[in-house]
Amino acid sequence: MANTLVQDLIDAGVHFGHRASRWNPKMAPYIYGRKNQIHIVDIRETVRGLLRAKKFTSQVASGGSLILFVGTKRQASAAVQKEAERCGMPYVSERWLGGALTNFRTIRNRLSRLEELEEIRASEKIEGYSKKAQSSLNREYRKIYRNLNGIRSMNRMPECMIIVDPNKEKNAIREAKALGITTLALIDTNCDPDTVDLPIPGNDDGIRSVELIMQHMADAVLAGRKNIVAKNEGADKGKGKGKPAAKPAPAAAPDKDAAPAAS
Repeated sequence: MANTLVQDLIDAGVHFGHRASRWNPKMAPYIYGRKNQIHIVDIRETVRGLLRAKKFTSQVASGGSLILFVGTKRQASAAVQKEAERCGMPYVSERWLGGALTNFRTIRNRLSRLEELEEIRASEKIEGYSKKAQSSLNREYRKIYRNLNGIRSMNRMPECMIIVDPNKEKNAIREAKALGITTLALIDTNCDPDTVDLPIPGNDDGIRSVELIMQHMADAVLAGRKNIVAKNEGADKGKGKGKPAAKPAPAAAPDKDAAPAAS
């Protein structure tokens, strides 16, 4: 399995870093070398980081906690949205709004406004507005929907965040640190690994690279959720155990419908 994972990472170009002139010296432990003035990420470090991140993510998901996917750069937006929706977790793929976590109450109010606008647009109420007002409402709806639709199901704080490119999402990381939320991130050779809790060294600019890493993280979330189902099923089965067997019906009363003994 390890060989297959390594081959998949190489095929996706996860090992390609930035130009050597743009590197962050703190990434030195994760760099294998350089070729044509491009740093090459040590794929062994990528595998280690990915496996650690998947294990932690699975544990968080198995506890029923939320995991927030964040990736607003063009190369990451589609993959973040797709994989977050596949595993049923909230995401931010367009723009990180300041205070999305630290001022969550205000964000919830904006989500209430989104639901209100959806109700207006879906009913005949919209006909009561002038064309100019309708245009304004539709414009407001599109803006709120684009920025907040991914977190509309986030009714509580996430326990961890999966981020693509800490340099791009520095505001999200700053808010996560303020609230003690664990951060996992795909980091390129121009990033500072100290800004996140669990770094996954690799190419954060390649579409295939980002897609592969996000796919693995979503798989980890789904694996953790399966553990919840297995635990619940085990608990339900355990409820029927340990009970005393029902007494058999008296032989002198065969005409009564006796309940079958519990197994």
